[in-house]
Amino acid sequence: MLKILFSAAILLMGGLGFTETALFGRFVIHTDGGRIGGLSAVHIGDGGSTIIAVSDRGMLMQGTISRDAEGQISGIAMGTPVSIENADLPGGLTNNDSEGIAVAPDGTIYVSFEGQHRVGKFANFGAAEQTLPVPREFEALQDNSSLEALAIDADGALYTIPERSGRYDRPFPVYRYKDGKWDQPYAIPRTGAYLMVGADFGPDGMLYVLERDFSGFGFYTRVRRLDLDAATAETILETGIGVHGNMEGISVWQTADGQMIMTLIADNNFRSILTNEIAEYRIDG
Repeated sequence: MLKILFSAAILLMGGLGFTETALFGRFVIHTDGGRIGGLSAVHIGDGGSTIIAVSDRGMLMQGTISRDAEGQISGIAMGTPVSIENADLPGGLTNNDSEGIAVAPDGTIYVSFEGQHRVGKFANFGAAEQTLPVPREFEALQDNSSLEALAIDADGALYTIPERSGRYDRPFPVYRYKDGKWDQPYAIPRTGAYLMVGADFGPDGMLYVLERDFSGFGFYTRVRRLDLDAATAETILETGIGVHGNMEGISVWQTADGQMIMTLIADNNFRSILTNEIAEYRIDG
C-alpha cells in the first residue's frame, strides 16, 4: 500500500520559539584551484571525523575532518577526486551527473544519477560502478531532474527520490530497492516551490529530506523529518533567502556523546560567486 507522508507539525529555527534545530557551525571547503566543486551529496562517518562527497560531474572524493574542542569543524583535508567508472556507459556529464550518496556499514557506496537515471553500487571507494536494475518507472523521469536524493535504512534498503514530481500538486515518489526489487511504497507531499535535493536516515530511524528553492536572488533551504511507519512528516528547518547557499546534500549522524548532528553541503556549480559551504545543525528532539 502506498503511504502519503502528511505534515504533522512545523518546527522552525527561531521566530516561533522552537529550539528543535540550532545552527552548530559553518565551514567552507576550498576549491583547490577549481578541482573541488559541484558537491551535490555528502556522507559524514566515524562520529564526524570522515567525509565522502559526490560532485555532480561524476567524481567521488573523501577526506578527514578536524574539529575543535566544541566539536565544530576546524579543517577538512580532501584527497584527490576519483572519477566514476562504468564500462557499460560512455563518459560525460549526461551519463555521470551524480547527485545522491548512501554508504552501507560495510563501506559499500551507492550513488544516484539524474543524467542516465540509475543507482550505482561501488564495492569501495574507487571501485568501478555496478549498476542496479533500472525499473521502467525511471524511464519516465524528467531529464536533469531525476534521482537527486538517496538514502539507506538500517536494514540495507535503498530509497531514492527525484528532484521534481512533475506537477506542483503531485507528491514526490519514493522508490525503494529491497531484496533485489524496486517498488514505490511512499510518496512525500509537495508543498510550495521546493524541490527535493537530498535525503538521509538518521540514527533515530527517521528519514530526513533536504529541499531547496531559488528566487533569483538566493536560495531557501528546508529539511523535513519523516516517520515512514506512521506516515507523518514535520519541518525541522526552514531558512530565509540567503542564509545558506545552494544546499544539495545532507548527512545525519551522532557524536560520541549521543548528540545528533545534521550536516548540509552546498553545490557551488563551479562558480566563483558560490562556495562549497558546509553548515551543521544540532537536532535536539
